[in-house]
Amino acid sequence: MYSAVDTIWVLLAAVLVFFMQAGFAMVETGFTRAKNAGNIIMKNLMDFAIGTVVFWVIGFGMMFGQKNGFWGGLDLFIQGDYGSTYPSAAFIIFQTVFCATAATIVSGAMAERTKFISYCLYSAAISAAIYPISGHWIWGGGWLAELGFHDFAGSTAVHMVGGVSALVGAKILGPRIGKYGKDGIPKAIPGHSLTLGALGVFILWFAWFGFNGGSTVSMTGDAIESAGKIFVTTNLAASSAALTVMFTTWLRYKKPDVSMTLNGALAGLVAITAGCDTVSPAGAFFIGLISGLAVIFGIEFIDKVLKIDDPVGAIGVHGICGALGTILVGVFSMDGGLLYGGGFGYIGIQTIGVVAVAAWITITMSIIFIIIKKTVGLRVSREEEISGLDITEHNITSSYADFMPIVPSVLGTGVSADIAAPFITETTIHTGSSVSVADNNKKMKMTKVEIITKQSKFEQLKAAMDKIGISGMTVTQVLGCGIQKGSTSYYRGNPVESNLLPKVQVEIVVSKIPVETVIAAAKEALYTGSIGDGKIFVYDVENVVKVRTGEEGYDALQDVE
Repeated sequence: MYSAVDTIWVLLAAVLVFFMQAGFAMVETGFTRAKNAGNIIMKNLMDFAIGTVVFWVIGFGMMFGQKNGFWGGLDLFIQGDYGSTYPSAAFIIFQTVFCATAATIVSGAMAERTKFISYCLYSAAISAAIYPISGHWIWGGGWLAELGFHDFAGSTAVHMVGGVSALVGAKILGPRIGKYGKDGIPKAIPGHSLTLGALGVFILWFAWFGFNGGSTVSMTGDAIESAGKIFVTTNLAASSAALTVMFTTWLRYKKPDVSMTLNGALAGLVAITAGCDTVSPAGAFFIGLISGLAVIFGIEFIDKVLKIDDPVGAIGVHGICGALGTILVGVFSMDGGLLYGGGFGYIGIQTIGVVAVAAWITITMSIIFIIIKKTVGLRVSREEEISGLDITEHNITSSYADFMPIVPSVLGTGVSADIAAPFITETTIHTGSSVSVADNNKKMKMTKVEIITKQSKFEQLKAAMDKIGISGMTVTQVLGCGIQKGSTSYYRGNPVESNLLPKVQVEIVVSKIPVETVIAAAKEALYTGSIGDGKIFVYDVENVVKVRTGEEGYDALQDVE
């Protein structure tokens, strides 16, 4: 008789782990450039689809068969019964989504320069044999399981497999164009949407409760208490790691780094996954703290010392923290850990497992990547990379067609945006002119005042212009910097070289109101004393023509009917 509660729990957990695909897709898309967004989404979709079929055909049997300690054997199309207190099918789908997670981790580290066909091929290889064989060692009754190796939900079995695969692939692939200067110093290439990246992290954090908690594969008996404990340790480690990264980057970079802190939360989740069932809440806190430090210095080491370009930090998050979290089970486990009187033997077993799996992945994935590189090719051409993989790989002109995010401070004025260009959104404000119409027919000098400043200062500037009687203006969102290159900003600890920062360009044509009055009001509204306050340009206007009426000069500036 199957247990309905256990079956529901396994299926619910499978759904949550499947939802992690959406999380990975959002993280990877947000941390890369907009010209590759569609390509990233397609890869995350297809590695799950490919992995599902391949794991069903061959991978599952190689992982859970009982041939020997090295591999499970062949069970094509899963003919055997692998059920327990739940049906075999429930266990199959639960393991399938785990396999897909390992494959999708690789995508982020190799983003923005990998051929789509190559990605499909190595994802199939990971799901068919590479992940299942090392998974058999740990979860299928293989030699590491017999040795006493403990990896409850997959810090090594899933995450380190993906992280080491990503390391090998990114190294063979090479960095993105423009990532490193001639002196070898890395340059920041910021992702196009921290918002999407943050959404992905929250989705992953949410789904991780199914990843770790669902690994009890039961919700009866002692498993009820164990599941509750796993939820607590999982959440504590993620929170501790995020806090550690926030404070550390605050000290190192002078400001708390957003993208690195997001990675910090994931680092804590990865690290706690191996021992979430056997460590105390205090142990989870320290595992999170240690993994938070490890992900910062790990990402910097990979980026600056090894010169490996990892756009999303997958190697540091999943590779380094997956290995570290597994080894720390030997320290913090309440069942034989070093701090609980177990000696160094447990740490030794955990280390053997990490080294063995890392060696297996390094060797096999190196072979896979080299074969792909020598046959269909691994990397897109220089021209394709510059153009973006959306257009070259999928014939998508833009993943954000007819859309450009508008800064809230501008939208808050009630402005409606026209169809946006890729980098400039132009909006026009017409609130009526307060200038007297008594001298409409007189020839008067006209001057254009152009103000470029921070987007956050627009409301204050508009209020200042309203106060002196300026009610007509054109507002354009632009990217730019002054001769000082703007205030230095950092992305993952690297200075952003171009410093093309979001700005607002406000254009005003005045006649009766003195130019000096406009300038004085603008300076008072915008001044902070810091780099980036903006600039004011003044031009003579030869003529103005109102298209509808044909009026020229001062008359054309009036909105009076």
